[in-house]
Formats: sequence, structure tokens, C-alpha cells
Amino acid sequence: MGERATRRQAGKFSIRWDEARARQAYAQGRWVRETLADALDRAAARDPGRVLIVDGAVRLDAITLHRQAQVMAAALAARMAPGSVVSFMLPNWHEAAVVYLGATLAGMVASPILPSLRDHDLRFILSDAGTRMIFVPGEFRGHDYPAMLRQVALGMADPPEVVVVRGEGGVKYDTLLEGLAPDRPFAPLDPDTVRLILYTSGTTGRPKGVLHTHNSLHALLRQIGAQWHVEPGDAFLVPSPVSHIGGSIYAFEAPLLLGTRAVLMDRWDPAEAVPLMEAEGITHMAGATPFLRGLLDAARAAGTRLPALKVFICGGASVSPALIEEARAYFARALVSRVYGSTEVPVTTVGALEPGDKALAAQTDGRPGIAEVRLGPGDEICARGPQMLGGYLHPEDEDGAFDDDGFYRSGDQGRWAEGGCLVVSGRIKDLIIRNGENIAPKEIEDLLLAHPAVAEIAIVGLPDARTGERACAVVVPREGQSVDVAGLAALLAEQGVARFKVPEQVVLRTALPKNEAGKVLKHVLRAELSAA
Repeated sequence: MGERATRRQAGKFSIRWDEARARQAYAQGRWVRETLADALDRAAARDPGRVLIVDGAVRLDAITLHRQAQVMAAALAARMAPGSVVSFMLPNWHEAAVVYLGATLAGMVASPILPSLRDHDLRFILSDAGTRMIFVPGEFRGHDYPAMLRQVALGMADPPEVVVVRGEGGVKYDTLLEGLAPDRPFAPLDPDTVRLILYTSGTTGRPKGVLHTHNSLHALLRQIGAQWHVEPGDAFLVPSPVSHIGGSIYAFEAPLLLGTRAVLMDRWDPAEAVPLMEAEGITHMAGATPFLRGLLDAARAAGTRLPALKVFICGGASVSPALIEEARAYFARALVSRVYGSTEVPVTTVGALEPGDKALAAQTDGRPGIAEVRLGPGDEICARGPQMLGGYLHPEDEDGAFDDDGFYRSGDQGRWAEGGCLVVSGRIKDLIIRNGENIAPKEIEDLLLAHPAVAEIAIVGLPDARTGERACAVVVPREGQSVDVAGLAALLAEQGVARFKVPEQVVLRTALPKNEAGKVLKHVLRAELSAA
């Protein structure tokens, strides 16, 4: 754990604690002595009519959201002790914000769960977190969630209570809140206690619960406000899942801590997003490559350059420099930049959004913000900062996750570029070793996205009896186009790329497997192609 890090009890959970760094975070104002509950009280008192959440025809102002969150808090407090875990497996609906803020007021720990997960993963997460109550939709995208929860409960010794939002099949959301007053006083909260558990995608082994405190999220939001040109009255479009760190902070935290408005989309449709952005005056959006690509194409088709959009932050997956340049040139005034981060250390780099940063925004992953970043052995990106996780739910999961100075070991490789910017070159485990030569897939993917026939690409290493591994390019071609090894090799040769880095195999697909944040699931491709 390092020389200075110890463990500290934070409510019902144990977190990593470095007293010297905690004092520094408080002294710098990164950490504060209040919580989001205080910010909600303040918003309701000072600006009750300000709209915080937009969900279709539903527009929740500060006083209404405060009242609904208080009622939710009363319902939760009547059923479980402070510090208990409350999960929600909801789309980007306004009810998710009520659950999140109600859990905060009542001193509970929120645990968002991706709606795309099914029985196996859901049972593990609920059991692992010790969830006492879970909120699910009655139906979403054709899936019966209450029926799934009934099946999941059969395999659990102590299943959670199920509350159904916009449907039937368990305790109804409205029924849960009936007859409760919104004025019950709640105990003050310790900002250094755990308030959020997010599970990693589990690409290797079981998912791990990442613990964030009130203060780690406060530091994260203040950084975003300072670095991404956020002003009171700005509006974020939120199509990224609220069950991910990105979607959750833009939807639940930013409206209270930064004075913004969150406009929710429960299904990403670029053609619907463009008129919504114009109607709502959207100034900010963040998302992975598919969101930016779709938005750019839809804006062109609609004949608008989205003049209100100030910033688009692109991360979470391989981002083509050409796409960043194309978007920045097209949108009327939007600064478009790559960034880098993880659930463990969100927004490790804040992008390149200063005057003269146009090339750096596309060619690099930006400058570190409040996080310290250094490259460890094997050029592994290591980071620590006031926005980093408090630890994992199970302390044994931290073995090897931190270096001796408390830096989180990301598993990503990187290098430094001009202007103090970081370039992420790929995952250490993604590294392909062919005939003893190292090939970083992301480097080649970025170059090959310039091929006119390539819409999307992912390069994975597959076992090879002769060379150890071979590089296989899985390509989604543009409509009416085809791609082969010779064509990719020719483009790389034109760019002066070493011959050993050229993929030896091309597999064409209509789509790449991705999680809900748009990150390509290379482990799925690797398993499918290795078994073929």
C-alpha cells in the first residue's frame, strides 16, 4: 500500500487513507466539509425555479427535485440503516436522479448498475455490494427486469427489495413514496465517507467495486468546471449511461455543483439529439467515439453547426485524431478534445482546450489536470489525485493496483508529447508481441482510421504457432467498401510505418462489440477469433 497509506473506516467501508495528502486536498479547496446534500438544500433555497434535470416532457426544478429526493430519503431511511447500499439499474431517466440524491440525503451508498447486464453479473454485483434495495424499469428495450430480478433472487441468500419504475412486477416506485413527508431531518454527512460504488467492466476476472467518497467526486466536478469552460446556466446533453462515472456526474452532480442543466437521453439517436441540442441550447457533451461520429454526421445531415455547443469531450475508447480535427473544423465554435481517465481516476487528463491547442487536442490525450501523472516501468501510466478512488470494495483487489507512492497503476501505456500532454498508446495487456517485436494496437488503429474504406477498426493479438502472436484487424468497412491486408499495408507504408506492425489478417464485421459507453470489448473479439 505504500509507506504513507493506511486504511480508514468510512461508514461501513474501509478505504485507503493518506493523511498528508488529505490535508493538502483540504488546504487547496479540492476537498470540502460539505456534501452534495448541502448543495441540494442550497439550490432549493436560493434558486428554487432553476431547472436541473430535463427528461423528455419532465423538467425538474431545484425545489421539486429537492422535495422528491427528501421523500425518497425518508422511504429509504424507513427500510434500512445509514450506510446501506441502494442500487439502481435504470436508463437515463429522471427517477435515477431522485434515487441518487435521496440515497445521498439519507446517508446511503449508491450503486448504479448497467441496464445491459443480465442474471449472472447482476447476481454477483448485488451479492458483492450487499444491496438492500434495487430500482429497475418495468421494461426497457424489450427486457422484463422484474422477471429477471425474480430469477436472480432465487440464487441469493438475502436478496434486495425490488422497486419497479414505470411498470409493474414489484413494489411500485410511486407506492414506495406514498404518504411520506419531505421535511424529515437527516444527520449531517461526513464528506470522507463512501457514497458511490461503481463496478468495473470485468474484462478479466470478476468485476471489482470501485469506492468513491463525497470528496473525490467533489474534486472531480470542480476540476471539470474549471477546465472545460463550464459556466452557470450551461447545459450538458447526457446520452452516456448514468450507471457509468461519466453519465452519473453530468446528470447528478454537475447541476448542483456547477449550476448546469442535465438533458437526459435514454437511447442514443444522433438524429434526435441534434434538434434536442438546438432546442435546449446544449453547451457541453462528453462521450466515446461513436457519440462524436454520430453527432457530427447528424448535424451535417440537418444542416446545422450547433452554434451553442462550446465543448465536446471525447474519451473512453480509441479516438481517431482525424475525427477530432473534422469535428473541430465543422462545429461553429466547439472545442473538441481527447481526454483520458478511468473509473478509478476519472478525468486524469482534461484535454487540450487552450488557445493554440488545436493539434494537441487531436494528436494527444491532453494535459493532466489536478491528478499527478507519471510513467512507471514499461511506460505504464500511473496517476494519483484528489479525485481518485478511495480503494476497492475488497482490499485484496488492491494488491498490485498501486505503486509504493500511492499512484494508481492504470494498465495503460503512454508517452509524453509536446505541451506537457499525454499520449495513451494502448493497454499493456493489449500489447502484441510478434517475433519478439512489440506492437501497440492503438497506434496502428489511429493510423488506419484514415483509410477511406474503414469506418471502425480494432486490432487484437491472436495466438500463432510460428510468430507467437499475429495482429488481426477487425474492420467495419464503410458502406459499399471492402478492406484487405494489402490495402491496409499500402496506407501504413505511405506513412512510414515499420513492416512488422502491419496486420497479417483482416476480419470484416458489420459492428464491433462495445459496452454502453462505446468502449470496444477486445476481450470478446479475442475470444471469438481464437475459437474460430
